Amino acid sequence: IFFHKKALNLHIYPMFVHKKCFLHAFCWPFHFLFISLQLTAPDSPRSIRAPPCLFCCSISENLKTTNAMSFTEHCNLIFNQAIRDYHVTDNIDTPINNPYDRDSIENRLYLKCWIDTVQWHFEDIIRDPHIEPLEALALKRRIDRSNQDRTDLVEQIDSYFRQKYSDVSVQPDARINTESPAWAVDRLSILALKIYHMREQVERKDATEEHVQKCQAKLNVLLEQQVDLGTAIDQLLEDIEAGRKYMKVYRQMKMYNDPSTNPVLYNNKK
Repeated sequence: IFFHKKALNLHIYPMFVHKKCFLHAFCWPFHFLFISLQLTAPDSPRSIRAPPCLFCCSISENLKTTNAMSFTEHCNLIFNQAIRDYHVTDNIDTPINNPYDRDSIENRLYLKCWIDTVQWHFEDIIRDPHIEPLEALALKRRIDRSNQDRTDLVEQIDSYFRQKYSDVSVQPDARINTESPAWAVDRLSILALKIYHMREQVERKDATEEHVQKCQAKLNVLLEQQVDLGTAIDQLLEDIEAGRKYMKVYRQMKMYNDPSTNPVLYNNKK
């Protein structure tokens, strides 16, 4: 019972879920040991993820507390998971291993943050003053493709919201927001990356005390911003669900990616 309550309080989010496992009770000492070791990690307790179950690969679905979370809290758990998974190898060529069902919103959120994380490191590498010109050009092409993938994915997430709220009766005086929910979620994903990497700077052993203090101050602001942005997104979704606001999605028109609208590309065909 103690372990069960402890797990619930930590908001453990499993990588995989099996609904039934009669052997699972034997795994609690194993789980609790790893959970205890993670309590001192820099991540928030809500981002702690249990290790795979010895018998069924995960903590029972009965322990999930996702329903008690807000949407953005759920997002942040998945974003932190994607960021941690990437940094196991910390290599831009590491293939993604998305643990969520392909048709779920969790799959899209994980993929979104994975793309953002890889691109974060693209941007680090391309700023190397000693990078070879051909390598830089190839990397720029990868950044362009990544940007397009990111845009396409945001639109997929907006499609999820449009479907979810398609039956809502919009109030006569309903207002529109300046951005769609998915583009706000895009900002939340980037913010999770900023927090992760700013925390790395705070924990650097080779940095001066002045550098650490400056980064700690920035980290404090980022964490506050994460709370504020999450609150704003959750309130926006509540307003949409109640009909007080309505969604209107404009597809991104990337003219420079389109051979028919980029003059450099269509003039080269002549």
